Amino acid sequence: MSDLMNDLMNDDVVVRIEGLHKSFGHLDVIRGVDLDVRRGEVVVIFGRSGSGKSTVLRCVNFIEDPTQGTIEVAGIRLEGGHRTRRKRAQIRQLRLHVGMVFQQFNLFPNMTVLDNVLCAPRCAGRSSAEVTKRAKELLDRVGLADKAREHPIRLSGGQQQRVAIARALAMEPDVMLFDEPTSALDPELTGEVLSVMKTLSTDLHMTMMVVTHEMGFAREVADRMAFFHEGRILEEGTPQQLIEAPAHAETRAFLDAVL
Repeated sequence: MSDLMNDLMNDDVVVRIEGLHKSFGHLDVIRGVDLDVRRGEVVVIFGRSGSGKSTVLRCVNFIEDPTQGTIEVAGIRLEGGHRTRRKRAQIRQLRLHVGMVFQQFNLFPNMTVLDNVLCAPRCAGRSSAEVTKRAKELLDRVGLADKAREHPIRLSGGQQQRVAIARALAMEPDVMLFDEPTSALDPELTGEVLSVMKTLSTDLHMTMMVVTHEMGFAREVADRMAFFHEGRILEEGTPQQLIEAPAHAETRAFLDAVL
């Protein structure tokens, strides 16, 4: 492949993970992961509990420091290992390009819904009428424009998670990370969150990395899936390839259990 073609392909990569390892003491959770996520792509990561899938997301956002390997987001490339003063500054810059939605919502209970969405832009020094207008538009997009002045405790779990999505979008990230966003929800509330996530893909062409066991969502929305097993990507491909005709016995066994 020509150097020009390589450059063009690299320009399209929003997240690049190379040789990622993560250990907690003597426990090796990630054991050499390589993964590229291109602009507008939805990559679903799935696997058993303890397979390392959530840890990979936390390393992309440097909530966890990689033990070894490199993470690149929107052209900002960082090595694993010890945090220096310069690296801490680079991590802050990298996080401006990443939105993350957690299992447990993590909203500020003392703030209104609107103030939760405004929190990150304000912390970044963006405090203007335009920012407030944008926050209200995001709440409208997730179907919660009428809840702007409410506090999170007055919302259902599904509504709280949709506020969390709006909050993550407020910084206009290059990539959204979803760490099992429906696992804490009752089944009847799961659909409303997945519907918002689908809209992000179809209407906004948002680049997304999604850890989930929701295979219906993966089949409908994902461009690519990666099955994690014992800290590695055991199998990767389109939803049709992995759900309909998985190549590995471990993948088949997992899908038989969740489908």
